[in-house]
Amino acid sequence: MISTGFIACADFAEAKKIASALLDKRLIACANIAPEIHSFYWWKGKREEAKEALLIVKTRKKHARKIFAEVKKLHSYELPSMEFFEAETGRENEKWIKKETK
Repeated sequence: MISTGFIACADFAEAKKIASALLDKRLIACANIAPEIHSFYWWKGKREEAKEALLIVKTRKKHARKIFAEVKKLHSYELPSMEFFEAETGRENEKWIKKETK
């Protein structure tokens, strides 16, 4: 099963560093970075606002836990926000994602 993951990062540089590490370990086939998103959230009882970068990754569902562990090592946040969703894609795209990830 193919998954798409969303990882909020402090900035473009952090998103690029994490994407590079995940690509090097063949945990993802592709990464996209939206360099500036505006996030609104509750943290430690306070409402917060921040500019962040959004890292979008294409992978296999089975790699999600390994990606969580890797991101926790590299991320600047105490609690990185990561969500993975099953994704429908074309056969050729699925084949490519499977080929490029271990």
